[in-house]
Amino acid sequence: MAVAEQVSSKKNYLTALKEAVFEEMQRNPDMVCIGEDIGFLGGAFGVTEGLKAMYGPERVIDAPISEAAIVGVACGMCLNGKTTLVEMQFIDFISCGFDQIVNMTATYHYRTAGEVNMPMVIRGPAGGYGGGALYHSQMNEAWFANSPGLKIVCPSTPRDAKGLLKSALRDPNPVMVYEMKELYRQNKIAEEVPEGDAALVPIGQASIRREGDDVTLVTYGNNVYHCLAAADNLAEEGFSAEVLDIRTLVPLDEATIIESLKKTNRLVVVNEAPRTCGFAGEVLARMSEEAFEYLDAPPARVTRLDTPVPWVKPLELYVLPSVEKITDAALRVCKF
Repeated sequence: MAVAEQVSSKKNYLTALKEAVFEEMQRNPDMVCIGEDIGFLGGAFGVTEGLKAMYGPERVIDAPISEAAIVGVACGMCLNGKTTLVEMQFIDFISCGFDQIVNMTATYHYRTAGEVNMPMVIRGPAGGYGGGALYHSQMNEAWFANSPGLKIVCPSTPRDAKGLLKSALRDPNPVMVYEMKELYRQNKIAEEVPEGDAALVPIGQASIRREGDDVTLVTYGNNVYHCLAAADNLAEEGFSAEVLDIRTLVPLDEATIIESLKKTNRLVVVNEAPRTCGFAGEVLARMSEEAFEYLDAPPARVTRLDTPVPWVKPLELYVLPSVEKITDAALRVCKF
């Protein structure tokens, strides 16, 4: 079958991730998966359902509840020639494996003067909007963006979920994949997803989700859909918004953002991590350094408040970015 014809029926975000895992396990006999309940249960959300039955307990490893042990074992397997896919049952608990990630996994290539690779992917469900409260709603990607040696991706569509995960599993060094659990089973965003190598999405390349002329909305993950809805609101006010999904945080595709700003001259960055030291601030800082000459108004950011995510729905929505908050911020920038 020609590459152009390798398109399956529409898939949701969860099914696309599952396809990526199964395809890469089949392609690479040296790939192993490790995590809590990924074999027996198929993962908390079903991404690895059926994987153990197909590939056995030596390649699909149910680990104890110790993220430090999971990442440490995965690091050792990588050093012995394996490509290792690590699942965090919830990305919130990645802090328990923090030392193994930032001090061991991220630094290994550097510490060996480039002689040793660390082909590890750490993936897991992240983000709020689902009533998960403070222990199941975090976006802690900025912790790891501050750790040289790690790549970080955050797909917003089924096609990108599959394509970026496949690309991550072919990268010779560690990649972290933040999966939006609120998007897992949203069939309204289901789309046709290519099979095999045709599905690959390059790491480090942003995507323009909507073209516009008056303001650039830079975002990723679940907030892409909030920005698209805000763009509809802005159109009713007579403003044309460009929605740019960065997809990869590290390395950041600065060139695509700058090209957009050359056209719109206004910038709003949106993410659901806390405001202080969040990745939205990093994007604003870089554009202030690299694209100041193109800005006709002070850039703005819309983020989570500097508070844990509440469980009660009205309070959760109060602290997280919303369509209304994005619309208001963009209008202020456009009317400056």
